Amino acid sequence: MLARILACLLLVLVSHRVSAEARTMPVSAPDTAVAARPDSLLLLSQCPDYRQLRVGAIVLVGNAVTKESVLRAELDLHEGDTLAAAAVARRLEVNRRRLFNLQLFHQVLLQATCRAGELTILFSVQERWYTFPIPIFTLADRNYRSWLDRPDRWRRVDYGVHVVRRNFRGRNEQLIANVQLGFNRKYELFYEAPGYGRRRRIGFGAGASYYRSRALDYATRNDRLVNFRQADGDKGYPILRRYVTAGLRWRRTVQHLTALNVTYTHEQVSDSVFRRNPAYYLSGPQRRHVEFSLTSTLNQRNTFAYPLTGQFAQASVAYRTFLHEAPGILTLRGRYVRYVALGGPFYYSAGLRGQVRLARRLGYADSRAFGYDALVRGYDALVVEGHHYALLQQGLTYKLLDAGQLRLRAIRNPKFNQIPLVLYLNTFVDAGYVRNRAALPANRLPNRLLSSAGMALHLATYYDWVLTVEYTRTWHGYGGFFFRTEFPI
Repeated sequence: MLARILACLLLVLVSHRVSAEARTMPVSAPDTAVAARPDSLLLLSQCPDYRQLRVGAIVLVGNAVTKESVLRAELDLHEGDTLAAAAVARRLEVNRRRLFNLQLFHQVLLQATCRAGELTILFSVQERWYTFPIPIFTLADRNYRSWLDRPDRWRRVDYGVHVVRRNFRGRNEQLIANVQLGFNRKYELFYEAPGYGRRRRIGFGAGASYYRSRALDYATRNDRLVNFRQADGDKGYPILRRYVTAGLRWRRTVQHLTALNVTYTHEQVSDSVFRRNPAYYLSGPQRRHVEFSLTSTLNQRNTFAYPLTGQFAQASVAYRTFLHEAPGILTLRGRYVRYVALGGPFYYSAGLRGQVRLARRLGYADSRAFGYDALVRGYDALVVEGHHYALLQQGLTYKLLDAGQLRLRAIRNPKFNQIPLVLYLNTFVDAGYVRNRAALPANRLPNRLLSSAGMALHLATYYDWVLTVEYTRTWHGYGGFFFRTEFPI
């Protein structure tokens, strides 16, 4: 009964999760698979007189869709390699994690045997389902709290279909298509190939997007967004945005990726919006720009969806040049997170992220800081505009329940009939600061320390989903209960 209830809940929540993923270009639940991990003493007992072991054979089974070359490109060992016997177990587990973190498999099992100083290594994978046509039914706002504050909330709903084809052609490529109607209209198509060739080092990504909305937040007053909605029956939309993007990828492993992108964007706002905020863009009611961005990501977490140990680092630089008389914008961003096992069921995480934006002048649309991608939890209903920001987040996590794999007997397909369920209790503290030299007096949050603390329940489950319910209070008296569909740090 519990499994059925949870399965129904997950089906209801999937549309909200998928819509959030679709807002950006595309980077597993905790690894609850019972991996047959080789023990160093066992291997040494199989080959007692050998300090060095030779890799005789690497066997991959279960990859009916995934090309074997894709998997072998992730491994840092090959037939004929010589390994120190005492380090074999750790080396094999590192390679198993690499395959698991491709996020193509429900589980990756490992077995190794040694005979006459020669290793035979077996990786057994259970593939996921890779094609997802999922209905979109979501709220047309930044988050649930913002949606509740709208007087026309029941009309601010988006619907449509989001189609993802992961592991396209069995080469870990990805296709994403969005057809979204309702309050905000969006038509998008993206393609992402992490790597080509035998070593899969050089990849490619491309995409196109067309977006228009019936409403636009055109200013910030009293730390809240001011919204303009086109009257029913009026022609046109408050905002129209079109862009195309393409870029190269340099990929050492699944843990280290560098991306170079070039994006051309044409966007315009209606005359009604321009009259209300002539500084929304610096060049009038429309603008065109080209942005060059370089992003490097080092992801050494034990699992990518709900990490408990390891580290994550990301640095990016972007330069936006306008095709008219407007100053260019140089943006530097950085993020670092550390995850530590404290012993037993306790884990600690701490993350620091920041932005430096250099420009002579900024339009309102380019001054976003907190309340969008970055957030001091608890200030969800508010936004903070500015050039620069810093955000520190800390969390202490306790593994409350690990139910393993719940089997749905009514479903025969092994790609769907097992649901991993792990429940964590989390306490956290956030602190952040936004620098804005031109902040309006009515906006009190820029140039001021923001902080919050709270408790949360995290459910890590099916197909990399993390569902979070938290209670948060801020230093300025805001807060309440919040629901999120992603790992918070």
